[in-house]
Amino acid sequence: MIKLNRRLAPFLVAGAALLAASWSHTSHAELTIKITQGIEGAQPIAIVPFGVQPGSQPPSQDIATIISNDLARSGRFLPLPAGDLPGRPSEASAVNFSDFRILGAPNLVIGKVKRLADGRFKVEFRLFDVFRGTQITGYELDARPDELRRIAHQMSDIIYEALIGERGAFDTRIAYVTEQRSGGTSRYALNVADSDGFNPQVVLESKAPIVSPAWSPNGLQLAYVSFEGGRPRIFTQNLATGVRQVIAAFPGLNGAPAWSPDGKRMAMTLSKDGNAEIYVMDIDTRRLRRLTVGAAIDTEPAWAPDGKSLVFTSDRGGTPQVYRIPATGGRATRLTFDGKYNSRATFAPDGKSLALVHGSKGTFRTAVLDLENNALRVLTKTTLDESPSFAPNGSMILYATSGARGGTLAGVSVDGRVRQELAVRQGDVREPAWSPFRQP
Repeated sequence: MIKLNRRLAPFLVAGAALLAASWSHTSHAELTIKITQGIEGAQPIAIVPFGVQPGSQPPSQDIATIISNDLARSGRFLPLPAGDLPGRPSEASAVNFSDFRILGAPNLVIGKVKRLADGRFKVEFRLFDVFRGTQITGYELDARPDELRRIAHQMSDIIYEALIGERGAFDTRIAYVTEQRSGGTSRYALNVADSDGFNPQVVLESKAPIVSPAWSPNGLQLAYVSFEGGRPRIFTQNLATGVRQVIAAFPGLNGAPAWSPDGKRMAMTLSKDGNAEIYVMDIDTRRLRRLTVGAAIDTEPAWAPDGKSLVFTSDRGGTPQVYRIPATGGRATRLTFDGKYNSRATFAPDGKSLALVHGSKGTFRTAVLDLENNALRVLTKTTLDESPSFAPNGSMILYATSGARGGTLAGVSVDGRVRQELAVRQGDVREPAWSPFRQP
């Protein structure tokens, strides 16, 4: 349990990016998230607007609203309207639990904000069990004004974990690619935003397609494929400095980068020897190990959480299916047998299941394959799904799909009971990748 008076470690401050875009350049491709289906009987929770010390300048961010939106977005909670609350206490001593019990919400969040002389804010929150009249947890910290949204997400994570029993993933980020079309030409941008779609930042802008963004395990870099110069190459880019490197620029295809869990290796698809095969590169030495050999197309590698094996897509059996192979090479084992099309697999954080795209009767939907019993369960109702990506706590899957407005992102819980839509105001959005848990 996190105690009061514990402070956050200093935040990583992003620096200027190089080349076509700046990391400090705000993207206009902000995502709008709409919950389309939540859990029936979601748990009510009372979140009181945070008090501001008299005489203090109010913060630019409404922390209570951010927390409410986070918890609502999970589909597990139903924050009560602020206007329905019987009071607005900001101190534990001011809480009248009998008044809040009438609402039927088992939990209550209160907080307060004070502006310090140096311009920072001191933020405090407390989570209570309403029926017992006891505090469950609390948190206090100092923060710069530009850190307030992230602090609110961290508070949401604490509340989520305290009440659900699993780590929250609100203080995480998502990478995605947008395409804007104008006058017959397209412009692409690789973006990174908070998990709720706010604070979008452009990592790279280009007239050439950008695909396959992949996070490093520490969340400090992205790998991606750029077609600038008319051919695909794999790059890595440091998100704090903007410095990027060419990782693979072999003749033919260079695609589908995937970092190993230890961050020392990268799996990729190369066709430098004439056929699309899976390779693993030592990032420091750039030494390659070829894992697959054959006439089939092998692509879309993804690492197991323990780093001992990978899954990939291959048509070696006549149709695209998912296979598993040791990270040191050897015999590949087929994992999918339900249907004639299964691709783009990625491991759940616990390694017990895969998210993948399952094709059936002309539709392509996001599904989960249980690796213990080989049961495949389709989660989505959309029909042109791509690129599933797990939240780092394994609770949600982010994926790309297409609709009447073009390419959009969507989210679904691993049990299929919670669904979200994420869209930009203009253009298409695709190629989502959910970050690992952020560093302190």
